[in-house]
Amino acid sequence: MIIDSLQNADKYYSLHPNFQKAFEYVNQTDIASLEAGTIEINEGLKLIVIHGDGNTREESIKGFECHDKNIDIQISIQGPETFAWKPREKCVSPNGDYSDERDVRFFHDKPDMFFELQEKQFAILFPEDVHATMIGEGFLKKLVFKVSIS
Repeated sequence: MIIDSLQNADKYYSLHPNFQKAFEYVNQTDIASLEAGTIEINEGLKLIVIHGDGNTREESIKGFECHDKNIDIQISIQGPETFAWKPREKCVSPNGDYSDERDVRFFHDKPDMFFELQEKQFAILFPEDVHATMIGEGFLKKLVFKVSIS
């Protein structure tokens, strides 16, 4: 997992060819005005714009998840937003089967830690990062880039 500010995003371009495309899209777009929904950026890169009220830790942890085929770049637009996290290798209690169609695997495990993103900060979550998001009070707005690794 990587946590940083958008001003430092170029440091991570070399990690995946679509990281640069994702962050360039952010720099070239009025992200505050994006409507909720999904945008196909290019092959292997899509953007999900999420608006909604924050949840309690308990509610969000019901969706404690990771992905096998995608890296998430999650960017806070309006927050703050709290995340729950635990390394996948320490998760021992699956919550159902892996969904290949949705690329999601859920767990009943408890997080090891919580961290908070402020506006214009991001987290890069790899397949080994089990996470729950949208924890917070009030209205939250975020971008989630799905970067294909399959």
